[in-house]
Amino acid sequence: MEIKLTTSEIQAILQGCQYTLRLISSSQDYRNIESSEYFSTLNDVVLNDAFNILGEVLNAIDDMKQMTQQ
Repeated sequence: MEIKLTTSEIQAILQGCQYTLRLISSSQDYRNIESSEYFSTLNDVVLNDAFNILGEVLNAIDDMKQMTQQ
């Protein structure tokens, strides 16, 4: 089954994910988790990295939209 989404819908979903990640990363509980000596990810990736990656993807979508509208 293929899900059909418009570019605007994709952007809205990604922006919502980005907002959710920012909300989680600003909570004291998450900051405590991330600062724990037992917290480790395979590539030393943290939640803020995911937030930044989503921002890059959103920027790339904006760039693509601008290029295809010319």
